[in-house]
Amino acid sequence: MAITNNNTAIISKLTNLELSIQISLSGLSFCILHRDNNSISTLKEVRFKKKLNPLELLQELKACFDTEPMLKNKFEAVNIIHDNELSTLVPKAIFNEGAIADYLKFNSKILKSDFVTFDAIERNQSVNVYIPYVNINNYIFDLFGDFTYKHASTVLIETILESDKNTLEPKFYINVNHNRFQIIIVNEGKLQFYNSFEYATKEDFIYYILFTAEQLKYNPETLKLILLGHVIKDDALYNIAYKYIRHVSFGDKKNNYVFTEKQKTNHSNFTLTNSF
Repeated sequence: MAITNNNTAIISKLTNLELSIQISLSGLSFCILHRDNNSISTLKEVRFKKKLNPLELLQELKACFDTEPMLKNKFEAVNIIHDNELSTLVPKAIFNEGAIADYLKFNSKILKSDFVTFDAIERNQSVNVYIPYVNINNYIFDLFGDFTYKHASTVLIETILESDKNTLEPKFYINVNHNRFQIIIVNEGKLQFYNSFEYATKEDFIYYILFTAEQLKYNPETLKLILLGHVIKDDALYNIAYKYIRHVSFGDKKNNYVFTEKQKTNHSNFTLTNSF
């Protein structure tokens, strides 16, 4: 049976489509994968003028489903990627699901009413504990029924660990969002470090990178910094990184999907396009 939204007819008879939506309080993005030929035909970002609350975020998502024709298709699978700072990694060996909320209390302010869940990251033998946007999940379930969801950091870590599983040299990955970025350090194919940082200026950006390198005893003259996400050559973030770090490059999309529309870069929307 075809899925419709607000009684609007399906505008296309395309089949074997998968939808992935990345949700944050600063913006949302979505893309559609044609599984038959492994092509991504639709990729759109919506950046909010200010940081929203979860209720406002839901209204923005509803507006997308009301106005975006491609979201009125039938999808064989739907993925939701929750992108927020309310997450923490726990070694699988000590993880206790009965005390799941306690893990977040060390670095996040949470309420008793918050729903806490987790993703298992098998390659790292760890568990990613986080708070999803429950109202978003409920809305998506009402539209599509069963769907899958993960935290954005789960997708990011899984993708990088898989691509670097046979790489011995250490790499600093920096995944840049509009007001936050993640540092992922892989050494000898294993995750050495992960954290998320908010930034307002380029000085904030480079401070956290250099501080992390110093704490882990990496030399800015020799470490390899790989940029992902919302950063391009010669913008403010790239230039200040290149000023203090000798080896700066851009990552790649890490998948074999063909984009039917030309993308700005091969490293933008890294988490979203690797979430299928």
